Amino acid sequence: MAHEIRTIGIIGAGQMGSGIAHVCALAGFDIMVNDVSEDRIRSSLATISGNMARQAASEKITESDRSDALGRIAATPDMDGLAACDLIIESATEKEPVKREIFAALKPIVKADAILASNTSSLSITRLAAETNAPERFIGIHFMNPVPVMELVEVIRGIATDQETFDAAREFVARLGKTIVVAEDFPGFIVNRILLPMINEAIYTLHEGVGTVDAIDTAMRLGAHHPMGPLQLADFIGLDTCLSIMQVLYEGLADSKYRPCPLLVKYVEAGWLGRKAGRGFYDYGGEQPVPTR
Repeated sequence: MAHEIRTIGIIGAGQMGSGIAHVCALAGFDIMVNDVSEDRIRSSLATISGNMARQAASEKITESDRSDALGRIAATPDMDGLAACDLIIESATEKEPVKREIFAALKPIVKADAILASNTSSLSITRLAAETNAPERFIGIHFMNPVPVMELVEVIRGIATDQETFDAAREFVARLGKTIVVAEDFPGFIVNRILLPMINEAIYTLHEGVGTVDAIDTAMRLGAHHPMGPLQLADFIGLDTCLSIMQVLYEGLADSKYRPCPLLVKYVEAGWLGRKAGRGFYDYGGEQPVPTR
């Protein structure tokens, strides 16, 4: 029988952490949200409440569902508040040193049978697991953004992940109503191994003057029937996250085809990180996004 999960700790109250807390609370789990910033936790709880209100208004959930779910979410600025959690999901920035530091800090806190998971979109599950007391109870659970909308979750075993942890992770994701794909522990897993090189190539296409931002995005929306253009999608993901994933692919697979486009590097160095920064391949300062090149 798989490890029973009732209480979930979520480390990181950004867009992904908020989305994970949202779907887990609606599925009936008790949630503890942790972040280094108390303001970010407050903002996360407000975002979750607002998103659930929109779901209730569109009759995707009931007002009772919303009220019950919000009642299951609590804040814990101190990591010690995660001590009773059955599953802890790290959803911090996509930087390995940051994630390793988090898992090292959890060592004296987590209970003996707790499962630890990372929402990393590209980093080695095996390496992250080695930072914990029990690599056999560590797994990758990669949600897609935005979490309440996207149906897919990638589940990734590290080399040490045991069968009980794997079964518990699959049961947990199924309870959320998500579709599971199992990926091997290779850089980028499945989705980002395919998606990010496409985005990077679109940026090269812009960098080399083959087309403008509008031309490239229109071509892929109408010519390949993508729901949004690759440059618009890059802005939505965050250009810093795109760069981090491309660097993981480039370094981990040692193939020049994964080299991050210099224009992507420049945008990140300039702080033009996409929607969250108000500027990326589009300027978000007005009523409608405007291409910047």
